[in-house]
Amino acid sequence: MDLSSAYSYRLDWIASFVAVAHEGGFSAAAKALYRSQPRVSSHIGELEHVLGAKLFDRSVQPVALTPEGRALLPHAEEILSRLDVFSDVADGANGVVRGEVRVGLYPSAAAFLYPTLVRRLQQAAPSVRTTLFEGPTLSLESLLTGGDIDLALRPVLPLVRDDRLMNRWLWSEPLVVVVPAGHPLTANGPVPLKRVASFPLVTIGEPTEDTPRQFETNLVFAEAGIRPTIAFQTNQPQTLASLVRAGLGVGVTNALAMMTANCAGIELVPIAESHIQRHVAVWWRADRAESAVVALVRDVIAALPAPRLPLAGNDDATAPFS
Repeated sequence: MDLSSAYSYRLDWIASFVAVAHEGGFSAAAKALYRSQPRVSSHIGELEHVLGAKLFDRSVQPVALTPEGRALLPHAEEILSRLDVFSDVADGANGVVRGEVRVGLYPSAAAFLYPTLVRRLQQAAPSVRTTLFEGPTLSLESLLTGGDIDLALRPVLPLVRDDRLMNRWLWSEPLVVVVPAGHPLTANGPVPLKRVASFPLVTIGEPTEDTPRQFETNLVFAEAGIRPTIAFQTNQPQTLASLVRAGLGVGVTNALAMMTANCAGIELVPIAESHIQRHVAVWWRADRAESAVVALVRDVIAALPAPRLPLAGNDDATAPFS
């Protein structure tokens, strides 16, 4: 291995290059790095000079990576990732784990779990910080595979497409029917899927995706041989509740979504086919060097209590999802 070429490059040049690429501009990168914009511009200029190639197209706004910049970016990101591991190992020798972990969660999981995670880390590992990235299930997969987050908490469905991703199961929760208060479906306890499908539905999902993927609600109806009428799809629990409250359809979603939404004026009804569930896991990239701080946060997430939800008609209002 020829180490002499390493002397041609400075780590702050590489850090500035990655920051501009991620933040979409020199000014934003300067803020992220707590440096002046001229300093960041100087770093990029010096790196381009040594490489003999332009890394950014400055004629467009926001600035865009050139073909050479796109080719270099994954390698620059890997260098910085390896430095994080280098620091973790050094700190680990003294029994201290420190660092910042980027955690991605879908909305209802973020509302339920993230505050508890922060409090637990403050108590158990005060040198560890987390940054929250909240978004739809499918976008979390993209963020994780792209290296923009370190951990993703998302359902098992839709199935991930990248075989580099591994997961650790966290909990299972039932799907529930969401109806306006006093709706006929509340009269006789758990309701069969076929009866639910006789109404226009409001479900979770991402209708704008070019190649639709199977969310739990789509799959359970498909497996039962039922083709319901989907009136609306949304990834926001509060939007689903509002559409149901307005009488625009009957909702079918995971129970945790309703636990974190304003349920005034609506009621939750169990589905008679009790085996229908959402399975939730914490995900990470198995092909990346193991980080002590990421592993610690992953273990803390796995040790947090599973969600509990009171459903109408339950004698035990704190019965866990299982």
